[in-house]
Amino acid sequence: GIPLRPSDLAWERFLAEDGAFEPVPCLPNSHVNILFSSGTTGTQKAIPWTHLTEIKPEMDGHFHHDIQPGDVVDWPTNLGWMMGPWLIYASLLYGAAIALFDDAPTTRGFVESVEAAGVTMLGLVPSIVSTWRSTDALREGDWSTVRVMSSTGEASNPDDYSWLMEVAGGVPVIEYCGGTEIGGGYITGTVLHPAHAGCFTTPALGLDLRIIDEEGLEADEGEVFLVPPSMGLSTELINRDHHEVYFSSLPDADVPLRRHGDHMERLPNGMIRARGRVDDTMNLGGIKTSSAEVEDVVVGVPGVREAAAVGIPPDDGGPERLVVFAVVDSEHVPVDVGEAMQQAIRERLNPLFRIHDVVVVESLPRTASHKVMRRELRARYP
Repeated sequence: GIPLRPSDLAWERFLAEDGAFEPVPCLPNSHVNILFSSGTTGTQKAIPWTHLTEIKPEMDGHFHHDIQPGDVVDWPTNLGWMMGPWLIYASLLYGAAIALFDDAPTTRGFVESVEAAGVTMLGLVPSIVSTWRSTDALREGDWSTVRVMSSTGEASNPDDYSWLMEVAGGVPVIEYCGGTEIGGGYITGTVLHPAHAGCFTTPALGLDLRIIDEEGLEADEGEVFLVPPSMGLSTELINRDHHEVYFSSLPDADVPLRRHGDHMERLPNGMIRARGRVDDTMNLGGIKTSSAEVEDVVVGVPGVREAAAVGIPPDDGGPERLVVFAVVDSEHVPVDVGEAMQQAIRERLNPLFRIHDVVVVESLPRTASHKVMRRELRARYP
């Protein structure tokens, strides 16, 4: 009973008359789609996915997210973000179905759709969970079909995900981090490891990584470099020099390395925590810190729903100044939110870090993959 647009086809017409498609032979490196990186730290890169790339989501979906034939997979995304094609390949190539919902995933309607569709694997981004928690969107409902949850797109808030796992009845959240040029994840969790909120437990199947500090040495905290080769890794860019972007001027190591640009920290228990992008670091009073470290602290202030911390260099030179952009709940935010944030930083992070300014905004600018566009916030600041 739904009227079709002129460009739409009914399923019966979409299929060939005999119900079968003629196969089209292609070379392994033939392009199946072209995606653009988020552009959070520079010019967007046009990254081709090939017939080999699509094997990577299938691997990650099955071996790390336990997607099985007959499952129903739901991940709020779109085809402009890599998780769109990832969802198609990870689900359909393994005989699972995809649940669709045509509205914002932060609404009560989405929560109800998870129950109605019988979703078994639910993908998320941290900002969705943060909104659910602040609006009580999960106040009721039956999610008993959900067996696994996963999170990607930005650094997770451990408190939010501890809360989610509790209200979902102990369903584990698989932390999952990768990139468009990887075709999936390079570090993740599994259903075989304990689910620690906001932490990764293992490199993704088929590759390895190194954490390198500013001295070019392996360390427990620093920039992540991938160890190629691996299924899914890009081999070309349409608008950039692939070798220059990923392989030029790398640290010396006992194995070949590939640049990725994430900032990671290995914890004493062996797990790894994301600290944002290496480009999202600040030098405050001679001490280098990441945006994620500051944001983790200030989001704990009552009434602060989301925050983005950026370092702003003064026009006349000198040390960077810490500016926090915040989305607040006007009914619960302290009268002096800046002082409350400063107190939290003093007690939980570093007493030498001083907030220069707090800018209250209605929302944070984000890419299609929900990454905060700190570069835009820097440009926005007076």
